[in-house]
Amino acid sequence: MSRDLSFISNPVKAEMEEFQRLYKESLSSSNVLLQQVIMHVTQKHGKMMRPLLLFLITKMFDKVTPAAYHAAVSLELLHTATLIHDDVVDESDKRRGQPSVNAAFNNKVAVLSGDFFLATALQQVSLTRHFEIVDIVAKLGQLLADGELLQLYNIANNTLSYDVYFDIIRKKTAILFSSCGRAGAIAAGADKEWIEKAADFGEKIGLCFQIKDDIFDYFDNQALGKPTGNDMKEGKLTLPVLYALNSAQNDYYLMLAEKVRSFTATDVEIAQLIEFTKQLGGIEYSYKIIDEIKEKASALLTDAPDSDIKESLMAYLDYVVDRNN
Repeated sequence: MSRDLSFISNPVKAEMEEFQRLYKESLSSSNVLLQQVIMHVTQKHGKMMRPLLLFLITKMFDKVTPAAYHAAVSLELLHTATLIHDDVVDESDKRRGQPSVNAAFNNKVAVLSGDFFLATALQQVSLTRHFEIVDIVAKLGQLLADGELLQLYNIANNTLSYDVYFDIIRKKTAILFSSCGRAGAIAAGADKEWIEKAADFGEKIGLCFQIKDDIFDYFDNQALGKPTGNDMKEGKLTLPVLYALNSAQNDYYLMLAEKVRSFTATDVEIAQLIEFTKQLGGIEYSYKIIDEIKEKASALLTDAPDSDIKESLMAYLDYVVDRNN
């Protein structure tokens, strides 16, 4: 049975509160329009899963230093910047159940506001005064853009490759969690072996997180702020349907998949492809992959000393896998 976020974050409750203060402080601006955007973005923030992971990793090795705080703020700002820009690219009108920035304002405001969040992320990481952490954020920006472009390219071709799918979710999602694990361990002065373990643990959490998100899209879930089949409406074929298509090699549903990628599939056809995916075991297969990745992630903490932090990290992993939104 998975624990809730209050249990998971309890060992770093004070650190998360200080993080929230620094995050809001970093976004102060006298520009009226920009301030309106900032208020819109921050009034309904997410669960702050990434900074939470960073602080748990850091505190497992040592106390949380100023470098860790600035790294956490920088990584969360960069993450937010990419979400703002992604909504423009995807023409999304919802984010976390409320209007996206591009919908609430317009595309120009969204792009420029995303740039502001990105620039603020760079300013914050410079305050770590730690070259290795600066390097993490710089490479993260590259990989996130790479992942978005790879996804756009993949939509335009007809391959049904698992390898391409995992490459995309590593670069779009898992790299954020991996970067938090790596930065947290570096900020704490952990040795090279544990820095790599922390990064690997974060990556595996990110893979589980994204596959679970992809599963959500095959069911009605208003809490996510998006309708069933939204990924397919954006031309994306995720792990459940890739499994079904590769398993059956059914000409009709392969044709529907091509229509999804060419943005010509109707709502009825998308519903048919979703039902086909469920009947062929695509959801069960995806959960099986999540369980395999989770087991490998758990094994990375075997040698960590028993503590409330280790318990929270294990509970964090359970939460990502068992969450309902």
